[in-house]
Order: sequence, then C-alpha cells, then structure tokens
Amino acid sequence: MVTPYKNEDISKKEQVESMFDNIAHRYDFLNHLLSAGMDIRWRKKAIQKLEKYHPEILMDMATGTGDFAFEALSLKPKKIVAYDLSANMIKYGIEKSKQMRVEDIVEFVKGDSELMPFTEGSFDAMTVGFGVRNFENLEKGLSEMWRVLRDHGQLVILEIAKPNGVIKPFFKFYFHYFSPMIGKLFSKDARAYEYLPESVEAFPEGMDFVKILEKVGFKNVKYEKLTFGICAMYTCSKT
Repeated sequence: MVTPYKNEDISKKEQVESMFDNIAHRYDFLNHLLSAGMDIRWRKKAIQKLEKYHPEILMDMATGTGDFAFEALSLKPKKIVAYDLSANMIKYGIEKSKQMRVEDIVEFVKGDSELMPFTEGSFDAMTVGFGVRNFENLEKGLSEMWRVLRDHGQLVILEIAKPNGVIKPFFKFYFHYFSPMIGKLFSKDARAYEYLPESVEAFPEGMDFVKILEKVGFKNVKYEKLTFGICAMYTCSKT
C-alpha cells in the first residue's frame, strides 16, 4: 500500500489526513500551478455530465477546499455537502464559501469516506476530484458512496492518469521530478508531492477501476481520458 509518509505506526488514513492538513494553505495554488489550470477545465467538464439529471442534493467527496463543490453550484442545487477528512482543508473551504456567500448551500462536513454519517439514498449525485486513490480501503469507500446515493443517482470521478504515446516520458519527468520540487518549495512538505506520483502509479486506472466500480454495484460505468490522457473521468450510476 502506498502511503504519504511510509510510517507503519499509523494508518494510511491518518497519514493522508496529516498530509492534507500540512499542505492546505498552498493546496489551491499548487493544484492550479502544477496542472497549468487544467484542473479547472476538468471539473467544469465533469459537472456538465450531471446537468441533464438536475440533481438537488449533492455530495463532493474528498472536497479539499471545495473547488468541485463550488463548481457544482452551476447546477443550481438546493444543497451541496462538501465532505473531507482534513480539518484544515475544511477551514479554508468554509472561508471561501463565506467570501462567495454560499454557506447556506455548501455545507462543509469533516468525516471518513469509509464510514459516512448519512442515511442510504441521501444524495442525487456525487463528485470526487482526485481523491479516491487516497482511500485506505478503495472498495469500502466506493461501497459507502454507492450506499448514500439514491436509486439512479449519478457519480462522477476525476483522477490523474498515466498518459501513453509521445507525451509519456515528458509527463513522467514532470510528475516525478519537477512537481515534487515545486511542491516542496511552496508547501514545505516534500513527501506530499512525492506521494502524488507514487499514488497515481499504484492506482488501478482505466478498465481496472471500471471493474472495481462494477464490483461494488455501480451500473453504466464509463470512462474517458482528458488532455492527452493526463486525467481520467469515470461516470456511473447506482442503478
């Protein structure tokens, strides 16, 4: 199992929580910098997948500081739950929601992806941006997401992927050497941005991840690669 700090004394979940607490103050800046702003376009494209379903109650899992949740405001829902393990990420997300004056719609909740405090069928749709690879138990986390979605509820997941073709060596250099260097410079947590490419390498992407989604119960699972294969978008439904 790939973990942020390779510390056997505490669980991956605890390490991930600590890591995101450490980098929360620079998280948005580094996301936009290291993706050259493409993360914004990817989230917009993902939200477009939900437009025809008109979801009223949404969850953004592993929300970080809430960028995906705030993008979902374009769907004009009644409520968005922005859910994350990191207290510091949530703190910055709440500050952003107040600045945007949307705290009555976007509610930040701290919690564990594998044990959510919501009843079955609570949400019309869910989004996850670059978060499922951080789950300690991937199938358990996905099963919880399936549980809290209503029948016919929709799920959209974005994850960093490994591109093929001529871009592969350039991406590998950028991702394994340049990104950790920049991450260390701005976040002061070198391991966080070394863990990023390690976690991507270990993640079961493409059809391997599609099969896991189907195994836990999701239907109509599809995926497509975005921006030369650097990002993968998975869409599926509960029933």
